[in-house]
Amino acid sequence: MLENTVQDSETREVDYTDVSLTQNTRASYPIEFIPNAKIPCVGGHPQNIVFLTCDAFGVLPPVSRLTPEQAMYHFISGYTAKVAGTEVGVTEPEATFSACFGAPFLVLHPARYAELLAEKMRQYSSNAWLVNTGWSGGAYGTGERMSLAYTRAIIDAIHDGTLFHATTTMDPIFGLEVPTHCPNVPSEILIPKNTWQDKTAFDATSQKLAKLFVDNFKTFETGASEAIIGAGPKLAAEAQA
Repeated sequence: MLENTVQDSETREVDYTDVSLTQNTRASYPIEFIPNAKIPCVGGHPQNIVFLTCDAFGVLPPVSRLTPEQAMYHFISGYTAKVAGTEVGVTEPEATFSACFGAPFLVLHPARYAELLAEKMRQYSSNAWLVNTGWSGGAYGTGERMSLAYTRAIIDAIHDGTLFHATTTMDPIFGLEVPTHCPNVPSEILIPKNTWQDKTAFDATSQKLAKLFVDNFKTFETGASEAIIGAGPKLAAEAQA
């Protein structure tokens, strides 16, 4: 099956040079066509669950360990950024929220899916992590995109158990457990505020993002438990206005 491609109406021959419908072409084929594929394509229960986000504000840590309640909160929030090239008209990163990272496809209240996630986490002792591949040292336009090499090192450290045993510090606004050491990643990168020259600007930007989280989550408060709501960021008094 080929999707989003242009075909000759008579011969049904695909024209791969025609980008009038899309820049990308999708294809599907039997799994048996892939050498060394695992058949049946069923694995065990994961030890680690990784949520990927791209924080264009540059304030979320590159990696955080989540409690089940925080996993539910961030799963429901589905925060990331649209970046140039992903959608027509997007020329610079824009913050966006999509419940359970797939809002258009949800049938039930997002909290129901989050509760199922937490239930499975507890049942199989799975860990949840929030990995940020966005900006470091400042927001978009000031900071730089997180190094892919650092992100790979973080993922490796999650899977080999290093970060599970790492010392952590608590993010004062988002309440996240942030590892203070990760092999092959500079320690200052792990604590976002350390990478900003303007610490006051960092605090203000953190509050700005926190308020976006809180305002977005108001849509889901009916149907979400107090434990889930309480796992969100804490706003300073002036940011609540």
